[in-house]
Amino acid sequence: MRPIDALVNALPEGHVLTDPDVIDSYARDRTFLEPGKPLAAVLATSRDDVVTTLKWATEHRVPVVPRGGGTGLAGAATAGDGSVILSVARMTAIKELSPADEIAVVEPGVITADLDRAAREHGLMYAPDPSSYEISTIGGNLATNAGGLRCVKYGVTRDSALGLEVVLADGRILETGRRTMKGVTGYDLTGLFVGSEGTLGVITSATVRLRRAPDKPPATFAAEFGSLRDAGAAVSAIMAAGCQPSLMELLDRATLEAIDDWRNIGLESSTIAMLIGQSDASDSESVVKRMEQLCVDNGASFVAVSSSPQETEELIGLRRMAYDAKERMGACLVEDVCVPRSVLPDMIMAIEAAAVRHGVKIATVAHAGDGNLHPVFIFERGMAEPPPEVWAAADEVFKHALRLGGTLTGEHGVGLLKRRWLGLEFGPVAQEMQQGIKAVFDPLGLLNPGKAI
Repeated sequence: MRPIDALVNALPEGHVLTDPDVIDSYARDRTFLEPGKPLAAVLATSRDDVVTTLKWATEHRVPVVPRGGGTGLAGAATAGDGSVILSVARMTAIKELSPADEIAVVEPGVITADLDRAAREHGLMYAPDPSSYEISTIGGNLATNAGGLRCVKYGVTRDSALGLEVVLADGRILETGRRTMKGVTGYDLTGLFVGSEGTLGVITSATVRLRRAPDKPPATFAAEFGSLRDAGAAVSAIMAAGCQPSLMELLDRATLEAIDDWRNIGLESSTIAMLIGQSDASDSESVVKRMEQLCVDNGASFVAVSSSPQETEELIGLRRMAYDAKERMGACLVEDVCVPRSVLPDMIMAIEAAAVRHGVKIATVAHAGDGNLHPVFIFERGMAEPPPEVWAAADEVFKHALRLGGTLTGEHGVGLLKRRWLGLEFGPVAQEMQQGIKAVFDPLGLLNPGKAI
């Protein structure tokens, strides 16, 4: 009997897919990367399915590629030759939601926005909100330590993760963390697994922190600028003034043009950048008025303030549609360098300079309030990988971010796409320690091999 037949027999009927054409749809994420030829895809519906799969993989020395909703942008869920894809997208239970303790216990396949909606029925919210929140899963968010539009105030996924249930490579079950808001017993294993991209274990349950939802809809503004430097200066002024926005997003001209070509938003020829900000404070109207004035003081040519929840959704919708608008233009290499807020304008200008120098189309959005930029390198669709000039421009952008005291990735993870630059950020000691941690949890190197470290 073939090893894969043993797995088929060990799991419920229909849980293991072996048709190559069907498997292919599970073998990739939203990157341009072409997957290899996996042996099978497991559609887990319970922790027991995950345990069975990993025990089988250990016995037969088969690599396993964990997968959530497949919305990642770094290649972490791209399957290689001879691997088994382990999808947890069907594990969708919200097992507990406690308004008294302000926590939820959820399976990894729960859609991010669904958890937020469930929390809001109790006057709470789940704070992390990646732009893909309507299709991304909690498990995938945990695996990449995803951020989102509200992270400027509420932090990234790790800041809302209290405890995890993880199945290790050999099938053992590990519980980390706690249900309390505080806890310092032992090493922070929860924090270690968040952002590990399935290289250390497979998350099958998470205890996450909920927060009080605002008492009223947030107030929102959109400001137009004639230069990126002015927009960056406005961001710095807003943050320095202590306005504590719950959202602060920057869109460059190339991004605005992509959206305008798609949805005809009436983009003015003089608009080089747009800043979208929001406050969910109790005095949100006065906070937004202050942010509006700071935009004007720093060169904004026009500022619009929402007067209704519908207008707020329309303004935020501009930001959320940015990536889809760019995908219409071609294949996308999506990056997410992060730099100190004080040098955000310098980083933006460096991205524009790299685009001109290498003749590459780069469209940039930024979680501007925390210095996290997403330059998207657009190239001809159908190519096996970006052409040399795109890689050269990306190399220049990454190196400049590091020179400014930044990092290679703020929230998308490393996956396959950023591994070539890891040595620039990690010294040899840090690399040795990371590889040592991997060896402790996955001594046979079966979990998502070739990714993240």
